[in-house]
Amino acid sequence: MSEFGIPVLEILERLLASLVAGALIGWDRERKSKPAGLRTHMLVTLGSATFCVMAFEVGAALSERYGERGVDPMRVLDGVVGGIGFLGAGSIIQARGRVQGITTAAGVWMAGALGAACGVGAYKLAALSAVLAFLVLTVLAKVERHLPRNEPEPQPD
Repeated sequence: MSEFGIPVLEILERLLASLVAGALIGWDRERKSKPAGLRTHMLVTLGSATFCVMAFEVGAALSERYGERGVDPMRVLDGVVGGIGFLGAGSIIQARGRVQGITTAAGVWMAGALGAACGVGAYKLAALSAVLAFLVLTVLAKVERHLPRNEPEPQPD
């Protein structure tokens, strides 16, 4: 048992699940030589899971000490979503009239969601979402290569 609420082995299970989910998404980005790759995605999922587990732990501690629920885990999720969105936004750049990094940013954002799902113990949701995200990144990337593209007109400076 951890100090307050969730047993230590369950915490470890949640954190390890977040690392596996992050590795699944990060592996695709790593093999495509994207700036946010395997380690980045694994750290994002682990960080998100840690914040969610921490919310439960602090809530249990305050409940034990003061007899009431002290932390709303939804507020923690709100902070995680905002923070991860900011991190992902940093990977989007505009160069020569083209925007790059949007898929990397979406992958980082998805990694945050996967970590949060693992952190709250929603393993089925995390597993299904990780598999679907992996399919989007791998299978649809192959389909996308065969789709016709309209290249944007260069804009004068």
